[in-house]
Amino acid sequence: MSGDPEVARTPEGDETEEEEIKSSYKPPPEKTIEEILAADQEDESLRKYKEALLGQAQAGTVIVEPNDPRKVIVKKLALCVTDRDDVELDLTGDLTDLKKQVFVIKEGVQYRIRIDFIVQREIVHGLKYVQKTYRLGVPVDKMTHMVGSYPPKTEIQSYTTPPEDAPSGMMARGSYTVNSLFTDDDKNIHLQWEWSFEIKKDWKD
Repeated sequence: MSGDPEVARTPEGDETEEEEIKSSYKPPPEKTIEEILAADQEDESLRKYKEALLGQAQAGTVIVEPNDPRKVIVKKLALCVTDRDDVELDLTGDLTDLKKQVFVIKEGVQYRIRIDFIVQREIVHGLKYVQKTYRLGVPVDKMTHMVGSYPPKTEIQSYTTPPEDAPSGMMARGSYTVNSLFTDDDKNIHLQWEWSFEIKKDWKD
């Protein structure tokens, strides 16, 4: 993975600055694994770095699920809280069923979101996770996590967001809807899904 993960928050209703950032940024052109390996062969340190980055992909095309043409297959979203079992959403089935599952989050608790995914066929550049949160249909929060670039691997790869503090107080309690998007620098939509959580006074309240 290249670069450190970053998170950017955008106040809802203020999209101007975000659009300006998007319009001024031009992602690098996509290159195949063969093209990446072939370039700069005379630079020994760079060659070793690329070989370490690409790992299994050097031995040939890595295909984990032959019947799935996608380069990125998102498998699972997990809500992670210290000293508690992870609560997981299976993202491989009917995504409309996710609305029937509701995460319960204790108010004020610190949590992280982990996304498990497979990268196959080609390296993917600039993966990002975008999350928009709504309450009663009104947008209340939006954040963008810069995930990074990943090579194809037979194993599941994961990204975990920085810690977030759940809202607290009587006014914060209630149900929230989240629209999640896993995309990249080239605006490929690898998966888009909707899920829900509920802020309560306590875990079993």
